[in-house]
Amino acid sequence: MAVQEAGRGSAAVGAHGGGCACGDCPHGARAGHRRAVAEFLLKRDEFAAGQGLPAAVAHSASASRQWVSEELTQSAELVAERGRAEGEAWLARLWSRTTGAVWGLVVALLLVQAFTAIGTGWTSARTAGLLAALVTAGALTAASWFHRARGGALAPIIGEDNRLSTSRAVAAAWVLFVAYAVLVLVGQLAAASGHRERDALIAGLELGRGAGVVTVLAVVCAIAVLVRRVVGVRVLGQRLQKVRAHRPRAADLLTDDAGRGTFADIQYVVISGVALLFAAVRLARRPDQLPDLPWGLAVVVLVSAATYLAGKYAEGGRPVILSVVRAREAGDLDAPIRTGDDIEIRGAGFVPPGAQGADRLSRMVVRIGTVHVRVPLVPVNGGFSNPTDAVLMVPVPADVEPGRVEVQVVSAVGVETNRYVIDVTE
Repeated sequence: MAVQEAGRGSAAVGAHGGGCACGDCPHGARAGHRRAVAEFLLKRDEFAAGQGLPAAVAHSASASRQWVSEELTQSAELVAERGRAEGEAWLARLWSRTTGAVWGLVVALLLVQAFTAIGTGWTSARTAGLLAALVTAGALTAASWFHRARGGALAPIIGEDNRLSTSRAVAAAWVLFVAYAVLVLVGQLAAASGHRERDALIAGLELGRGAGVVTVLAVVCAIAVLVRRVVGVRVLGQRLQKVRAHRPRAADLLTDDAGRGTFADIQYVVISGVALLFAAVRLARRPDQLPDLPWGLAVVVLVSAATYLAGKYAEGGRPVILSVVRAREAGDLDAPIRTGDDIEIRGAGFVPPGAQGADRLSRMVVRIGTVHVRVPLVPVNGGFSNPTDAVLMVPVPADVEPGRVEVQVVSAVGVETNRYVIDVTE
């Protein structure tokens, strides 16, 4: 009986080994990912301290390095698998959170209208604003349900790299605001009883009054489409390296793929947010017409959008080899490159933003002649000394024929560098 109980217990643990998506399960995807990360970090630090090496490879530096790299690669693949499972489970739960946030904004609008109506009375414009919010929230809720496996209402602004897109988020915010403003006018028009009042509401939709908002809306939507095209073309042309994330994060709106804040993204979000706040206040003060965004503020938004687009053109780049030298340890004599020696490849862009994880680093390959050499992972306390963004170190295998051979690095996302010719002697 005890054996059966233990067997059932171990089977339950195995069934929940990080792949379960249960929200309240202690062995869920998030717990499994955290355990895998903790085990990987412990193993990496142990290898960095010289612990855990089997006696069969401890006598050889190259053999121990290769064994450590293989062990870390297998552990990193498990971490990546658990991370993908955690990301999928997180996305599946996100739709309910976005729906709750949308209806929370509706409640907040109701409370604001109720407090501001004290002393002035409830007007038809307030009723139209509340009904417009209900219609918008209902549409977003329906969209969230149909896209519940892809993040709910956030699905349209999640890019192909599984990150939140800054350009799409800004464009979506302006689209929702303009749609809400038009619905407010529609609600007042439906409730209007006199011809003069209806004519005044229809005149509020004229281009002369909402030219600034319409111009900004057109530009931010065009920027969202153009940025997607620019990124796609540059990725296919191997001029930009993109690494897929495990799941989207709010910080993606302000940072690059490596999590570093970028000026182009930050200024675009901040200026667009300020302009949206101004337009919302104008709509609250004059709900009978489209917000008359001043041309000065509209031009500021357009300049911000142009800066963001220029930043997209300027970011990234193809990895490049600058030089290849024979790696030399202390006490070694100077000598030419021979088979079995380690070579040091110096350059730039070997590790693209977002590829600092061990599962990505282990995919890097160096092509020496016709031989493909995996770049070994060399752990140090808190990270890896090889590979890095500027320096790679790999051994020259015995299968490389002596003579002039070409060296080429293939990054974790499959982008190839230029070819660099070296001389290999016997």
